[in-house]
Amino acid sequence: MAEIIRVVIVDDHGLFRNGLKLLLGTTSQIQVAGEAANGMEFLELLNTFEPDIVLMDIDMPVMDGIEATRRALAMRPALKIITLSMFGEDEYYYQMIEAGVKGFLLKNSELKELKQAILQVAAGRTYFSEELLLNMLKNIKTVNVAEKQGHVNLSDREIEVLQQICKGLSNNEIANALHISKRTVDKHRANLLEKTNCRNTASLVMYALKHKLIEI
Repeated sequence: MAEIIRVVIVDDHGLFRNGLKLLLGTTSQIQVAGEAANGMEFLELLNTFEPDIVLMDIDMPVMDGIEATRRALAMRPALKIITLSMFGEDEYYYQMIEAGVKGFLLKNSELKELKQAILQVAAGRTYFSEELLLNMLKNIKTVNVAEKQGHVNLSDREIEVLQQICKGLSNNEIANALHISKRTVDKHRANLLEKTNCRNTASLVMYALKHKLIEI
């Protein structure tokens, strides 16, 4: 039997939390193990146990999702957080990524995508809502056109690895896809992080989009 994934929902709207609990209650692989109405409540909850996945709202009273994510990951660096987002919150995405989230999910997502995001992040990958990425790419085209010429030079192989990273693949999966060793992928990933001055995988995805190094 597969191990149950324990999820905590952090959102200031009780109806939304209840709706998520009902949806996730229909799958045997995922269990809602806790909930919080703001970041402060979540941090208090985190003192009692560490969930497998956190679904984190951005805009909340008392303490928002950005600060809560920063503090939570300082306490539990291995914690896996997925941002719950709405269109129009683009200004916060980079801050959430810098804080260390593993993915973004739109609040109007269907159960299938919600489950996919949770399972993918729980497995050590990243997850970005395709609809959200498309919207971000559209905005980036109009706002950051000049920055396209300013990105650092990456080798063809590094761009290939970056494209696979943006698909959410693990290093082992990238190695298989490109027919190279995992150690080589590890080295390319480290080089990508250093060259782009990115802190994590999510930042690499945003970098690739920002500089039009991938197509969605």
